[in-house]
Amino acid sequence: MSDDPRYPIGKFTYTNPPDESRRSQMIRDIEHVPAALRAAVEGLSPRQIETPYRDGGWTVRQVVHHVPESHMNAYIRFKLALTEDSPTIKPYMEDLWASTGDVQSTPPEVSLALLDSLHDRWVRLLRSMKPEEWKRQFKHPEMGPMPLEKNLALYAWHGRHHVAHVTELRKRMGW
Repeated sequence: MSDDPRYPIGKFTYTNPPDESRRSQMIRDIEHVPAALRAAVEGLSPRQIETPYRDGGWTVRQVVHHVPESHMNAYIRFKLALTEDSPTIKPYMEDLWASTGDVQSTPPEVSLALLDSLHDRWVRLLRSMKPEEWKRQFKHPEMGPMPLEKNLALYAWHGRHHVAHVTELRKRMGW
């Protein structure tokens, strides 16, 4: 674990394409995110849900809503890259999404249920992919070409990263 509350499991790094064994582990990481996030927020009071995971950071509520929003975008990017030749995707303003009215008014359970269903579909897609499909890519306007194998690594990290925001907050606060 990192001492930096922004990156409790460290910053994302990617050096080489994963082999089949590592790819399988990353898919399992993605598969476990819904249960891990649900466990991380279980039993939190309404006040605790509104607590930022760090000074100047998102509240637990915002994190819970952000994960499925981000992972929906990732799922769609996978589908686009698998069905089109190197499509250019549209990025989104995560911070602005985290402050829209639905984030404050929607119970966390709604996003947890969404995450369950989304990850069921996404993991089925990931497990169905042929070895050559992992080389397919989309173009990110800010980050350039993004091979699906790198995007897999990013989202395997992303889910664990945000779950750790909540679990590390709970440890610091003694919840």
